[in-house]
Amino acid sequence: MAYSEKLADRTRELIALTHKNVTEKKMFGGLCFMVNDKMCVGVEMERLMVRFDPAKYDEIMEKEGCRPMDFTGRVMKGYAFVGIEALNTKRKLEYWIKLALEYNKIAKPSKKKK
Repeated sequence: MAYSEKLADRTRELIALTHKNVTEKKMFGGLCFMVNDKMCVGVEMERLMVRFDPAKYDEIMEKEGCRPMDFTGRVMKGYAFVGIEALNTKRKLEYWIKLALEYNKIAKPSKKKK
């Protein structure tokens, strides 16, 4: 198993409460949730990948279980990994999902490959 099915189910359930235009794509060995055709959150191994407003980067990095997303070998501002130990309650997971969904409203979609 490349990603936590349980975390993916919990994430799916929370997003579905407020959003209909959601697709799931397997990528990077995990599962990415695309909301309104934009990358929003993903589940990879035992952690959540969260996309958020880059202007909040320093504030977000201080949160429990949060670390920079350096998937490509360099830090990507506006993205973070959150360890499963910091997602052990519905309320904690909701915080991260809401953060990502809030930014999703203004985030630019990825460029489509031709």
